[in-house]
Amino acid sequence: MKTREKKIYRVTIAGSIVNLLLLVFKFVAGIAGHSGAMIADAVHSLSDFITDVIVVIFVRVSSKPEDEDHAFGHGKYETLATQLIGMALLGVGLLLGWSGIEKIWDFMHGKTLDSPGSIALWAAAVSILMKELMYQWTHWVGKEVDSPALIANAWHHRSDALSSIGTLTGIGGAIFLGKQWTVLDPIAAVVVSIFIMVTALKLMAEASDELLEKSLPADVKEHIQHIVGRDTEVCDIHHLRTRKIGNRMAIEMHLRLRGDMPLAEAHDHASLIEKELKKEFGSMTHVMLHLEPIK
Repeated sequence: MKTREKKIYRVTIAGSIVNLLLLVFKFVAGIAGHSGAMIADAVHSLSDFITDVIVVIFVRVSSKPEDEDHAFGHGKYETLATQLIGMALLGVGLLLGWSGIEKIWDFMHGKTLDSPGSIALWAAAVSILMKELMYQWTHWVGKEVDSPALIANAWHHRSDALSSIGTLTGIGGAIFLGKQWTVLDPIAAVVVSIFIMVTALKLMAEASDELLEKSLPADVKEHIQHIVGRDTEVCDIHHLRTRKIGNRMAIEMHLRLRGDMPLAEAHDHASLIEKELKKEFGSMTHVMLHLEPIK
C-alpha cells in the first residue's frame, strides 16, 4: 500500500473508531438524560461514521493505476466521495435545523420542553474535545496528501464539534437557567445547522467544479505559463487547458518552436518542460504538449 493511502486510512480509521464510540455514548446519554438535542447529535455522529466508510472505499478505488477503461486514472472517484460527503452534511444540517424549528414552534405555543440531565452535558463536552482533535488531525493529513475527500471529512468532524457546541449551550442553559430557557437547545441547534449547510454547499460546489472539468484558477495557469516560458526556444503558448483529476492536475497546451529545429531537439525541449511541470505540481501530473512550428 502506498504511503498516501496509509496516511489516509490511518486517520480515517481512527476517526471512525472515535465516531463509533461517540455515537454509542451520545445515544445512551441522550436517552438517559432525556435530551432530544443529544440524540440528534448522536445521529450526526452516525453520519460521520458512514462518511468515514465512504472515504476508505473511494480512496482505495481512486488510488488504482490507469487501466484500459480509465486512461486518466481513477482520481474522480475521490471527488465523487467529496460530493457524497457534502450531500450527507447537507442532509444532516437540514434535519437538525428542522428538528430545532419544530421545538421552537412548540415552545412558542406553550409546550414545555424537557430539561436534560447532566450526563447529556458531559457527553456534549467530550464530543467537542474529541471531534475538534479529529478535525485538526484529519485536516492536516488531508492538506499533506492533497486529498479533497479527506479535507471534506475533516469538515464533517468539525461540523459535529459545532453541533455539540450548540447542544452544550442548549443543555447548559436548560440545566442552569431553568425550564423557561429550555428553548436555548433548539435555537442553538438551528444556528449550528446553518453553519453545517453552508460548509456542505461549499464542499459540493468544489466537487461539482471538478466533476464538470472546471479549469484551474487563473494564478495557477499564469504560473504554468511562467514555467514553460523559461525555455527561451518557446515563442508562443496557446490552447492551454487545465483541470483536476482527484488529487492530480492535468495540463495540456500547444507550444511553438523553430520550424527548422530537429525532431530530437524539439523532443528534448518538450521533455524538459514536462519534467519541470511535474517537479512543480507533482510527479503524477498529466502533461500533454503539442508542438507546432513558428508561423
